Amino acid sequence: MFKTITATYDSETALTNVVDDLINDGLSREKVFRDDKLLQIKVMVPKVEESGINEILKRHSPINIS
Repeated sequence: MFKTITATYDSETALTNVVDDLINDGLSREKVFRDDKLLQIKVMVPKVEESGINEILKRHSPINIS
């Protein structure tokens, strides 16, 4: 089962850094969606990988994660 995690940030720099960290950690680029207008990152991951992805997202001080 897959889950979509959405994180909102306060800058485009944070978005770039998050995407780089996710890709460098081995996540497939096809599972990472960047929305520059809303300053959001959406990640589709299996539930078993959710905690690791949340850890990476939290490193960049998101405004909100859902």
